[in-house]
Amino acid sequence: HSTLRVTVFFPSPLFMTDPYFPLLVLFAFAAIIVLALLVIAQKIGPKSYSSVKAEPFESGNPPRGDARIRFSVKFYLVAMLFLIFDLEVVFLYPWVILFRRLGIFGLVEMGVFLGILIIGFVYVWKKGALEWD
Repeated sequence: HSTLRVTVFFPSPLFMTDPYFPLLVLFAFAAIIVLALLVIAQKIGPKSYSSVKAEPFESGNPPRGDARIRFSVKFYLVAMLFLIFDLEVVFLYPWVILFRRLGIFGLVEMGVFLGILIIGFVYVWKKGALEWD
């Protein structure tokens, strides 16, 4: 028996073999959908303009006073302290993941870290930086 072997060759451009090509296709597909939805909403969406709708609006309250008011330094201090303590607590996650591998050394190191964190928190609390007066 002689078998006839047919080989079909699909030419593949070089860019299609790139490992990032599926990601490019995904982004292009997402951009096309977003643009299509925006165009559809613009064309068939309801349109009613009024002076009430043109007013600035924030958090359910009509605007009052000047937008360029001064905030208390306490506001910024509390915001910065929140960021500092929040970022330090993020370091707990890798420690929890590697807890068994780190053993006693990891436990002692995290104890020192949390001790420093608690001392800093108590210091900030005693200084009154968390008071919102």
